[in-house]
Amino acid sequence: MGKVEKKDTPHHVGHRDRLRERFAKSGPDALHDYELLELILFRAIPRRDVKPLAKDLIDRFGSFAAVISAPTDRLTEVQGISDRVALEMKIVQAASVKLAQGRIMDRPVISSWGALLDYCQASMAYHEKELFRILFLDRKNKLIADEIQQEGTVDHTPVYPREVIKRALELGASAIILVHNHPSGDPTPSKSDIEMTQRILDAGKPVGVTIHDHLVIGTGDHVSFKSLGLI
Repeated sequence: MGKVEKKDTPHHVGHRDRLRERFAKSGPDALHDYELLELILFRAIPRRDVKPLAKDLIDRFGSFAAVISAPTDRLTEVQGISDRVALEMKIVQAASVKLAQGRIMDRPVISSWGALLDYCQASMAYHEKELFRILFLDRKNKLIADEIQQEGTVDHTPVYPREVIKRALELGASAIILVHNHPSGDPTPSKSDIEMTQRILDAGKPVGVTIHDHLVIGTGDHVSFKSLGLI
């Protein structure tokens, strides 16, 4: 009777265990961006070496954050990324945005400014179209509502100052923070950004609605109108 050959365990199986162990022991800072992506891909692709795919994604989009934030149709352009795999990434993105939002809701904005910027970056920095978001504050500067007012094109979002102030009054907000992203990645305010902000300031003054700041979110950076002396 011949010997029964022992099947070798695929290399990627041991790799998965080692990577999970390293993450559990040392946290995300001990891993490269592509290795964090591997941990997500493990869930959606259980029986394949996903390291080459993770590296392909980083090469294409540039970073872990950019991959997770990429639209589904762009993710599925990458060979090996199915709708199911893309869905796993969008779930991670949604969870990260919700976590960041939870750190600022119902809290004074001044004392959680860093968390506010993290939230704006997570939710808007990699969006392919301009979004105009309004953060509504009560008299104690607590964030009471967070709404996307408009979605525009790659370089323009129509904003209607009267509608902005009307919504603030409906919510009982005494102040607002304006936020919009620049899909180009450069957060430098445009002339139209400055003019639009001034129109909202002018519309808010007669009814007692203050504009605390206008943040322009770029890729990995932001600009504050208040810091620039524009408010």
